[in-house]
Amino acid sequence: MAYDYSDLIEKTKRWAKQAHAAGWINTDTLGQLSHFDTRTPDSLFSTTMLVEQKATRPLIVAFMGGTGVGKSTLLNRLAGKPIAKADVVRPTSREVTLYHHQTVTMQHLPEQQLANINVSQHDNAANQQVVWIDMPDFDSTEQRNKQLVFQWLPYIDVLIYVVSPERYKDEKAWRLLLAEGAKHAWLFVFNQWDRGQSGQFDDFNRQLQKVGFTEPVIFKTACSEELLTDEFITLETTIRSLASGHAVEQLEQRGSELRKYEVKTKLQLTALSLGDKMASQQIIALWQSKWSVTVIALQQGFVWSLKYMADYYAEHAADIMAFSSLAKQSLWDEWAQARFDDTIDEFIIALDQQRVPVFPFKQPIASIREKAPNIIQTQTEIAVRMALANPGNIVQRVVLKCLRACEIVLPLMTMSWVGYKVFINFYTSNMGDNHYLGVDFAVHSSLLIALSWLIPFFILKKMQPSLKKSAFKGLNKGLASAFSIIDGEVSSVLQNLAQQHKAQHDQLLDIIGQCGVTDSDKALVVDKETPLGRMLMN
Repeated sequence: MAYDYSDLIEKTKRWAKQAHAAGWINTDTLGQLSHFDTRTPDSLFSTTMLVEQKATRPLIVAFMGGTGVGKSTLLNRLAGKPIAKADVVRPTSREVTLYHHQTVTMQHLPEQQLANINVSQHDNAANQQVVWIDMPDFDSTEQRNKQLVFQWLPYIDVLIYVVSPERYKDEKAWRLLLAEGAKHAWLFVFNQWDRGQSGQFDDFNRQLQKVGFTEPVIFKTACSEELLTDEFITLETTIRSLASGHAVEQLEQRGSELRKYEVKTKLQLTALSLGDKMASQQIIALWQSKWSVTVIALQQGFVWSLKYMADYYAEHAADIMAFSSLAKQSLWDEWAQARFDDTIDEFIIALDQQRVPVFPFKQPIASIREKAPNIIQTQTEIAVRMALANPGNIVQRVVLKCLRACEIVLPLMTMSWVGYKVFINFYTSNMGDNHYLGVDFAVHSSLLIALSWLIPFFILKKMQPSLKKSAFKGLNKGLASAFSIIDGEVSSVLQNLAQQHKAQHDQLLDIIGQCGVTDSDKALVVDKETPLGRMLMN
């Protein structure tokens, strides 16, 4: 059981360390998940020794209460000798008194408290399995006394809460009871009963029931020489019966379950701070909904700049120096950068509203902020160069190629035909069949040859694509490509981060699942009718 808890703590610390390094949890959460109180009653003893001797450790029982209620007197009565300071020296006493059998070895007492520990031993076999502790008054004027009480509380199995007729409604005591109630088993002693009244006892009983004790175990004692016929012997017998039974094992198991529950509670709170486990598609869709609006705004804002740049590119297409100078001027100005930054900020705010930690998203997206101007400049420059190198669309380019071919082929065909006619007519004229070609033929042939060249040349000139339009089209194409690249890079980053966020959630839920009862354990169920059941707060 102890190994399970320590293993659980190690897993929690490892997860918290890497989650903090990745920015998914803050420093406060890291601190909460890195510090767990590992002090238990078991830790006072050598586990190896108990295993070798096949023995269970003693039951740790402590008297606790306000100043003047008689805790030390009860322990002295139990020991039969004055082993604990009482009366006038009590309020300033800064020590814890341990009273145990001489065979009991407590090898791991808190080192920082060794100077404040008073140890007394006995040889009473009836109390061999009980370690009695008298703790300082937690309401003492000495602040260190209160600290000492809180430092020893994790080592206690059973707290005997002592009150008196004058002090049973002490506010500090009730605050301590409410804070520590579920962590211990409790017995209550109404001391100095010779001065008490039944109404006070009934009122005290009702208060205990209100805080969670269904049927609290309350003993009436009066540690005075005149009156010793009280329930002190019954208190001592009850403690002995708990020590000789399975109460120690049950309290150990309950303590382990409570510690695991504490870890589970912290992890569940951490899971809430980690936010909802959003799928990568949801996060990307959230980004694209913001980005699509920004793209429209940027395209509208770039219209004038695109026209100006297209005109300049068209006019200086042949001037390499002027062309290169303009290419260095990016469309991405301060206005565009402000729009882009606003979009990212709106997206971060939307993520935060979805209760997703935003710190891991800020740095990767910030790098894309810096890359955006270069992406815009590079893509528009490449696109406009390609557009000017190949102006027009594919249909225009095919028709132009055909017209260039016709500009050569048609005149050649016409001249060939005229030449053929001249040769044939010259040959036949020598044989006396016809007269040679006249002036009309020469004029018409010249016109035909001229038209066969002029018509393709004219159409070619008229169909030549506009460099301005081509440059404008290229700039728009490059801009669209740049927007797509920016969107793709951001989406890639978001997909990766969403997967990391999901992985953090899954790891955390896996650890939370291990905080419950394992297959080898059974949840502790204590019968409320038994003495131990009555000692536990609901």
